[in-house]
Amino acid sequence: MDRVIEKKKYTPKKIALVAGGALLLVLVIYNLLFADHTSKLNVDSERVTIGDVQEGMFQEFIAVDGSVEPLNTFFLDITEGGRVDKIYTDDGRMVQKGDTILKLSNTTLQIDFMTRETQLYDLMNERQNSEITMKQDLIRKENELAEIDYNLALAKRKYERNKMLISEKVIPQEEYEASKDEYNYLSKRKTLADRSVKQDAKLMDDRLKQLDESIRRMRANINMARNTLDNLYVVAPITGQLSTLQAEVGESKSPGENIGQIDDVNGYKVKSRIDQHYISRVYPGLTGTFNFNGQNHKVKITKVFPEVQNNTFQVDLEFAEGTPEGIRRGQTLQLKLNLNDGGKAVLIPRGGFYQSTGGNWIFVVNESGDYAEKRNIKLGRQNPNYYEVLNGLKPGEKVVLSSYDSYGDIDRLELK
Repeated sequence: MDRVIEKKKYTPKKIALVAGGALLLVLVIYNLLFADHTSKLNVDSERVTIGDVQEGMFQEFIAVDGSVEPLNTFFLDITEGGRVDKIYTDDGRMVQKGDTILKLSNTTLQIDFMTRETQLYDLMNERQNSEITMKQDLIRKENELAEIDYNLALAKRKYERNKMLISEKVIPQEEYEASKDEYNYLSKRKTLADRSVKQDAKLMDDRLKQLDESIRRMRANINMARNTLDNLYVVAPITGQLSTLQAEVGESKSPGENIGQIDDVNGYKVKSRIDQHYISRVYPGLTGTFNFNGQNHKVKITKVFPEVQNNTFQVDLEFAEGTPEGIRRGQTLQLKLNLNDGGKAVLIPRGGFYQSTGGNWIFVVNESGDYAEKRNIKLGRQNPNYYEVLNGLKPGEKVVLSSYDSYGDIDRLELK
């Protein structure tokens, strides 16, 4: 009689499969919970730049170039045009105030001056001749007046005598009337002659005053013309060094044309152009430093020009402690312009990492120096040498400063 054989639930094969699955599950769970998922990259330690995190004084400044220029410069511009007739000195030489630098010739101006002089002499002759003529007429009329006065005195005596005689009926009435008419006639002539002499005297005085005023104006015009001729001589307005003289004998120059400049060598200043980004933070009184002949020197902003050209604005600076010995016009100086008074801060040196991270994270080297791990940080202000660390780093730690462009999303650098 046959009997039923029960099927085994756990065969060796099934047990092996279950055990293998359980082991795989354990491995997966361990890998998820405890295994190291950090992406790593082996890097040659000699090909990276490592810097120290340190605590120190943070001075926010900008580096700009400045050009040394004379404290005062006078530009030589031609007042009157002409041909260069003679040059008395060369550029680069010292000149004293009033020294003649060059002479121009201008035939038109010279002829105009001579014409004005001739007109003045003609006007002076006219004044003299008019005075002579008018005085002669006045003398003649005064003589006529004197004769009228004499005849009037005779007629008056005769009239008064006849007036007594007619009352006594000694003379005829006709003789009395004749003496009376003559006296009245001469009285009217005297009145008219007096008026004529006074009018002629006033006319003569007015005419001479007009001529004198014309002569005065003509002389003023001649003085202006003389000054114009004097402007053909270009003279030094100040004592200093003549530079960039642009003139050759025989060359024609136009009015207003610049031919050079004179520099006052008693002092120098520095001109600099600064990026417009800093225009709100730069003001007169701001200080800076530069190195010259192995020594640091101080400068101070004296003037800020508000006009922006080519994304920059200009400032003038003075040497705060006197002009350094040996400095020359046109020399370029590398200036450190301080934007604040500075203070203590945690600092890291500038490096190429910033272009990849934006200052949001950095690789921090462990104490043994075997590897560097990615860490989030926060940076603040910066100057050409350092970044200010606001959070994420402590003094004494070391960080990788060189560029991260070839690291991709790597979290850890194995330094070999």
